Parts: sequence; structure tokens; C-alpha cells
Amino acid sequence: MTTLYSSELIFPLGKLHSHSSSIVEFPRGQLLVCWYMGSGERKADDVRIMGATKPLKGGTWSKPFVLADTPGFPDTNCVLAVNGDGRLWLFYGTQLDNNWESTLLKYKVGRKVGQWDDMGVVPLKPGDEEFPAEVRAKLPAVLAAYPELERYRGELLAMADNKLKRRMGWMGRCKPMVEGKRMLLPLYSDGYNFSLVAITDDAGGTWRCSKPLIGPGAVQPSLVRRKDGTIVAFCRNNGPAPQRMLVSESSDNGVTWTVATHNALLNPGSSVDILKLKDTRWLLCYNDTEDGRHQLAVSVSEDEGKTWGKTQHLDEAEVASKSYPSLLQASDGSVHITYSFSSSGGEAIKHVVLSPP
Repeated sequence: MTTLYSSELIFPLGKLHSHSSSIVEFPRGQLLVCWYMGSGERKADDVRIMGATKPLKGGTWSKPFVLADTPGFPDTNCVLAVNGDGRLWLFYGTQLDNNWESTLLKYKVGRKVGQWDDMGVVPLKPGDEEFPAEVRAKLPAVLAAYPELERYRGELLAMADNKLKRRMGWMGRCKPMVEGKRMLLPLYSDGYNFSLVAITDDAGGTWRCSKPLIGPGAVQPSLVRRKDGTIVAFCRNNGPAPQRMLVSESSDNGVTWTVATHNALLNPGSSVDILKLKDTRWLLCYNDTEDGRHQLAVSVSEDEGKTWGKTQHLDEAEVASKSYPSLLQASDGSVHITYSFSSSGGEAIKHVVLSPP
């Protein structure tokens, strides 16, 4: 499929939990990666957002530096983007009580790495009437197909009616879709176990929420647009068997979403990422197993996701957990992937480079 000509750790393996990276080219000719690092999830308050840079051509990764740190609280699930006016965005979540459900979605934005012009909270306000109505319309049918999940129905419907719970707990994971001043930031909730999209049409000046993207555990959506304008979301399966990726579509520019359904691709409950290449083919990176994250695959589709082929596995000889990929096609056409790497030697973020497929 492709030629793997580079594979490296961004920093040495260590004892701290290092997870959920995101990669961009910013400024032109320089790679920037972020990830969260700390003593652990759901328990530690020392978790912060780290970053590292490297020239696109040659050179080595810089020593990791802090991009965001809320003293006394864990910062996680960081996402980088460069919007249409050339500004760098960092989105991340701060957990107020160490649980994902208490996440406060925050941002920093600027024109230089680490020098921020503005920062704050992304104001999320799912429709007080539309959100509960959509949940009531779609969730019961989804749960009815899985009797073992039916006991959650009342709990989730009650959450949908709770104003605070509608506005808290939404997190990023995959890169936003940037189209000029418009940005679609895919979000998900561990509390609801489904997703939605935060939308701005004025380069982050104001935000609005899509209707929820509901499925049997459809979380961490990664977005791509077809030639006909349809947006497709490829989601981690955080629900019951079959252990397959979940897919949803939007025909109105990300405002409403079909119920997410399983496709043929394996997913063990782990994040995926999709990238439209400059020649319009789609590149998908995912764990192609039903159990575990020991295998990380890259596949190409030449028909906008109808079929997938030309699959190869990254660092196949390494005995390790490999997960949560982030994809980038740089200005020189090279394809970059960063992902979480965990072995008996510790944890780090790995960076691989592929020649264009």
C-alpha cells in the first residue's frame, strides 16, 4: 500500500501515562504534536497537555513542553487544528472531579506555538428542546436492539432532560473539519455514550451544537466529506457486539445525523481517524481486531468508504499496545501518523511517516 520510511518515538518510553495525540503542520514546514501526560486517568490531578515540534524535513523532535495545565485538575483529550485564517487552535478537556462526565471543554488559540491570543471555555448549549426530543426519538429504538442495554434507557432519557448534564461532559478526540471560517469539531460523551458536533461559522467567535449523533456506543467520531457534500462520521464502537466500527451520515452540513450503524471494519472499542488525501482517496487508521489494541492498521478506500483495501500494519513486529491514531498529510504530500504506544518498557507517543499511497 505505502512505503514506511520512518518510525520513531517522539520522546523516550516512561512511567507516566501518555495518550491521545493530535498532529498538525504549523507553521508551514514544522510538525506540531500534542498529547496528555500524567499519573493516570480518573484519579490523578497532575495530567497536563504536552507538545513537541519537529521540522517537516529532517531534524529531531524538540524536548516536550507544556501547552496547557490547569493547576489541581487533569487536562486531557487534546486536539489541534489550523483554521482558515491561519491560527492554531488547541482544544482540550478539564475534568472537574476526575471523571470524564465532568469534562469542561476548553480552547487556546494563537498565531505562534505556545503564544496564545485568546483562551477560554467552548460554550456548549445543545438545544433545550431539540436535544431531548432527538434522544427520545432515536435512543429507544437503538437500545431495543440490545436487550442488555435497555436498563439504561430511563437513566439516559433523564440525563437528556437535565440542562447541566446536556452542557457538560463533551470531549474532543479527533481533528475538526476546517473549511474556511467554518469548523466542525466532533465531540462525544462518556455519560451519554454518543456524540455530537460543535459548529462555528465565524472562526470560533460563536459556537452551536448539532443534534446528537446516536448509536449503540457511537463515540469519538472522525469526519470526512464525500464529493456529493455528505459528511460521514466513523466512530469508535463503545457498545455491545458485534465489535465493528459505527458509521453515521449528515446531509445538512453536520447539523443532523443518521443513527450510527455497524460497517464491516473491526473495532475493539478504540479510537479511529480518517483523512481525505489530496487526490481525494480516503485513508483510515484503526485497530483491526475484535479484542485488544495490539495491532494498528492503515487502509485506503478509492470509492469514498464503500470498500477498503491496500491495508498494512504499523510497527507490526513491536509487542505493544498501539492506539488512538491522528493523521496528517503535510504540504509536501507525506502522510504522518502519531499514536499512543505502550509496552513493557513504558509509554510514549510514536510518529510514523508514509509515502503517499
